[in-house]
Amino acid sequence: MLLEITLLTDEQHAEVLADALLNAGVLSVAVEDADAQSENESPLFGEPGLEPARHAWLRSRLRLLVDSDLLHAERSIAAAGLAIGLPATPIESAKPVAEADWVRVSQAQFPPTRISERLWIVPSWHAAPDPDAVVVQLDPGVAFGTGTHPTTQLCLAWLDQNISAGSSVLDYGCGSGILAIAAGKLGAGLLAGVDVDAQALVAARFNSRANRVTARYTDPAGLASGAFDIVLANILSNPLKLLAPALLTRVAPGGALVLSGLLERQADDVIATYRAFDRGVDLSVWRVSEGWACLAGRRSK
Repeated sequence: MLLEITLLTDEQHAEVLADALLNAGVLSVAVEDADAQSENESPLFGEPGLEPARHAWLRSRLRLLVDSDLLHAERSIAAAGLAIGLPATPIESAKPVAEADWVRVSQAQFPPTRISERLWIVPSWHAAPDPDAVVVQLDPGVAFGTGTHPTTQLCLAWLDQNISAGSSVLDYGCGSGILAIAAGKLGAGLLAGVDVDAQALVAARFNSRANRVTARYTDPAGLASGAFDIVLANILSNPLKLLAPALLTRVAPGGALVLSGLLERQADDVIATYRAFDRGVDLSVWRVSEGWACLAGRRSK
């Protein structure tokens, strides 16, 4: 029988207790903010390039999955506490986990996503809702970009409205490859993707083959010299600012720069950073969705 058990602990013990519980035979442990969705909720993880101030919440909830009855689970919890010198940690809640087809449950979380009148993102286990649609086939995986996040949808919507046949496209921070693949499906020519994560590059290559789109994916050092008609970067505000010189040099005369992954309140700061490096690309807020912003601008010819 599977049980879901929750425990409360403090910032000092959250990570070490989670490790000890796994060593004691618990199937999985998730660490959550015990004050989530309350006035005491607090952010924890910073953006890449910024060191987080803390590595656990002041009041952390451990959510455990165990394959045993409650008595055995209590013994495992006690053993984990003893191993790290922690006094007894009382169980906050315990409930059985109903049997389910977890593959189907997982797949149900990712239905087809409509981006525009013609563009859809469709997992492989679904049929295309519209036989005449431009369809990007994409399953959830290890790399960011399934088409469900507002920042990805903003970039896809921009491509749908602005791409020209034969355009060269650079997707910087390509993740799953979704933007480069969509660009190819919408008529782009040369496609390139860059990511620092080796797993993302593997995923992007796999997804491109599945969609019969030809694109070259590489780490930053492997990107060949040259400029592109469209440069896309859907990352986060701090990496976007750090990458300003590298991205600006890749925008061809008359080409477009599209940035997303930033909150609406961060837009002015990112725009100012890019203008400080190069006023030839006139960035502005193209569209906002659910508090996230997409910036776009073109280089003068």
